[in-house]
Amino acid sequence: MNAGAALVWLRGSPLFGLLLTLLAYRLAMSCNRRAHGHPLTNTVLLGSVLVIAVLLASGIRPDEYMKGAQFIQFLLGPATVGLAIPLYHNLARLKRAATPLTLTLLAGGLTGIVSALGLGMAFGLPREILLSLMPRSVTTPIAMGIAENIGGIPALAVTFVIVSGIFGAVIVKPLFSRLRLDDDLVMGVATGISAHGIGTARVFLLSETAGAFAGLAMGLNGLVTAVLVPVVLGLIHV
Repeated sequence: MNAGAALVWLRGSPLFGLLLTLLAYRLAMSCNRRAHGHPLTNTVLLGSVLVIAVLLASGIRPDEYMKGAQFIQFLLGPATVGLAIPLYHNLARLKRAATPLTLTLLAGGLTGIVSALGLGMAFGLPREILLSLMPRSVTTPIAMGIAENIGGIPALAVTFVIVSGIFGAVIVKPLFSRLRLDDDLVMGVATGISAHGIGTARVFLLSETAGAFAGLAMGLNGLVTAVLVPVVLGLIHV
């Protein structure tokens, strides 16, 4: 089989996307361990770069890659539900923090929306891009739905979500170390609100408790953002 025929076979095989994703993540994890967990060697960041580099080099389109990668994406749902187990173990702590958690979600969700919109307007970005930026702090499926309903571009919203998540995952540990904060609840909630699933996966490696609260904050922030975005648009004419 020559190189051209092999490439055609790869494009048509759902195993390619699956295998490429697993290999990229394994290599990224190895690099992260060799760098002793340095923030810039975040596994999601390195894995994404590796996958993009292979797709560009081989000329394989994203939709062809997703034929196999969708199987891993499907596991995101069960993995998120699985966060309920450590959350249940911290149920008493969650009840005590119910009021400040609610206020934090409202403040964090509103800050994420307004900051993205304000910066976009300051740089003179087009209306469609502004609308795609607004849900950048929530998980991908919710961001796509919000962007589509308010007139944004779902595909562009996904890009902003991924960039926000990777940035949050990279900066969370150095930032909390610099601020001298070691409360797992605070780290988890802050990360879940600002960096959704990618950030949640990162803090879960640092602390199971932080990961559980990040998962809770990620889900609730999706609901809060879906409600607040139309309200903000009604107050601020874009």
